[in-house]
Amino acid sequence: MYFDEVDAGDYRIYAGATDRLNGYGYVAAVVVVRMRAGLPRQEAFRDENLAGGFTWSSPAEALQFAINAGRDVVMCRGGALV
Repeated sequence: MYFDEVDAGDYRIYAGATDRLNGYGYVAAVVVVRMRAGLPRQEAFRDENLAGGFTWSSPAEALQFAINAGRDVVMCRGGALV
């Protein structure tokens, strides 16, 4: 399993890439957490099987897709909790 994290304003994006069981490639996952000063963290979005389980040939590709998906949540959904 591979991990990466990126800050995006008041949010932190946690990305993961896991080996696909009984198959080839890596599946992407993302968790977006709202980080506000003085308040507890609040999960805003989670998808552990991005793109319906599509597999990428490398963990770097899966992580980049997950980070981009997290940025889409932050930028396009106005920070609304899903």
